[in-house]
Amino acid sequence: MNRRTLIKNLSLSLGAAVIRTDSMARVEDNVFAYGLPVNPLHKPLDKPVTAITLGAGNRGNVYGNFAAKHPDLLKIVGVAEPIPLRNERYATKHQVPAANRFDTWERVFERPKFADAIIITTPDALHYAPCMKALAMGYDILLEKPIAPTEKECRDILALAKKTGRIVAVCHVLRYAPYFVKMKELIAQGAIGDVISVQHLEPIEHLHMAHSYVRGNWHNSKATTPIILAKSCHDLDIIKWVINKPAKQISAMGDLKWFRKENAPAGSTARCTDGCAIERTCPYSAIRSYYDKRQRLSVFDLPDDKTKHAEVIMEKLKTTNYGRCVYRMENDQPDHYITNIRFADNITASFSMEAFTSYAGRRTRIMGSMGDMVGDMKELVITDFRTDKQVKLVPQAEDVEGYKNSGHGGGDWLLARDFAQAVAQQNPKLLTSTIDESIESHIMGFMAEESRKKDKVMSITI
Repeated sequence: MNRRTLIKNLSLSLGAAVIRTDSMARVEDNVFAYGLPVNPLHKPLDKPVTAITLGAGNRGNVYGNFAAKHPDLLKIVGVAEPIPLRNERYATKHQVPAANRFDTWERVFERPKFADAIIITTPDALHYAPCMKALAMGYDILLEKPIAPTEKECRDILALAKKTGRIVAVCHVLRYAPYFVKMKELIAQGAIGDVISVQHLEPIEHLHMAHSYVRGNWHNSKATTPIILAKSCHDLDIIKWVINKPAKQISAMGDLKWFRKENAPAGSTARCTDGCAIERTCPYSAIRSYYDKRQRLSVFDLPDDKTKHAEVIMEKLKTTNYGRCVYRMENDQPDHYITNIRFADNITASFSMEAFTSYAGRRTRIMGSMGDMVGDMKELVITDFRTDKQVKLVPQAEDVEGYKNSGHGGGDWLLARDFAQAVAQQNPKLLTSTIDESIESHIMGFMAEESRKKDKVMSITI
C-alpha cells in the first residue's frame, strides 16, 4: 500500500475537514469512537501542584477525587468546610493535617500562603470574597462557575487577576469534554460550511429541578444566583465557544409556571411526611425520591453506618427543605427559560432550558451552509449536503470517579489535568477557560436575565 492510499484509508472527509481516523476505533461503517490526544504542552511534573479546597461538597469532591487518582499532578493540602462530617471525610481522604483544616474560608487566609492554588467550590454567593483574597495573596485559582453573583463582581475578579498576573481557571468544564472539543474543531475546519444557526437544549430533568432549584440550595435566586447562571452558564458558554464569534444581542423569556402554591393538589400538606393525601402518586414525592429510591442523597451527609441511613433520611425529610412540598417553597427560579442570541456575522442561536423532561443530557443542532450536526453528548452525527454522506462520532473520556455520568462528558477531570499543568508551568495558555475567556458568557447570562425581567432585547458589551 503506498503512502497516499494509506493516508486515505486513515482519514475521512467532511466538507473542508479531514479527520484522521488512525487514532479512532471503528465501531461500524461510518461510526468512530474517539478521545482527545495528549496535550503536547503537558510535561512530567517534578512535584504535584498543591491546593487548598474551599468547600468540600459535591464539586469540591469532584476535583478532590482527581487529586486522589492522580497524586503526581495535584495534591490537596488544606480544606475549609463548615460541616464537620464533610470536613472530616475530606481531610481523611487527602491526609490533610489538623493545622490545615478550617471551618470557614476566612481562616485559610489568616495563614501565610501555604499552597500553589486555591480550589473555590463554595456556594455561589461565596465565590467573590475568597477569590479576591486568594488573588491578593498570590494564589492561582480553580473557580467553580458561576464566577460571582453580579456582573460587577465578575469584572472585579477579572481586573484583579490581570493586575496580579495570577491564573484563574473558571470551571466551564464542557470546553474540555471531547464531544464539544470535536464539535468546535470541525466547525473551525469548515465541515458544515458557514454556521447559520444553532439550537441547544438543556433538559434539567424534572426530579433534578425539584431537588436543586425548588427544594435545594439554588431555589432562591436572590440568595444564590439566577438559574440561567447557576445551571446554564455552561450552555451559554459552550454555544459561544463552539461558534467562536462575539455575542451582539440577547433576548429571553421564561418564568416559574408550575412549582407555585396555587398549583398544590387538594389534600397535599406542607411536608410529604405530614400525611399528604396524594404523596404516593405525586411525581415529586420526597419520600419516594429520597427514602424509597435513595436518590440524590449526598446533600444529607449520611453516616458511614448504613443501618442508620433510613432513620437519618426520614429525619431530614421532617426537618429540612428536602422534605417540603414542592408547591409550598420560597422558590423563584424559572422552570422554563428560552434565550435567543445574535452573534457576529448574523449567526443566531436559540437556547432552551427545560425542567419538565424525563431525561437529562444536553442536545445540540448546528445548521451550516453545507451540512449540519446533531448530537446529545453521547454521539455527534455530521451530515455533508454535498456528498449526502453521514458520519457518527462517539466521544470517550474518563468520567468523574464517584459521580459517573456527571453530564459533563469527562470535562471535569480533563480541566483539572490542564489546570495542574498550567499552574506548574505558569502558563495559562494550557487552559481554554481562563477568566478573560469565560467572562463573556457570564455577561450574556446577566443580560439574558435583565431581558427576561424587562421584556426587552439587550445589547451585549464586553
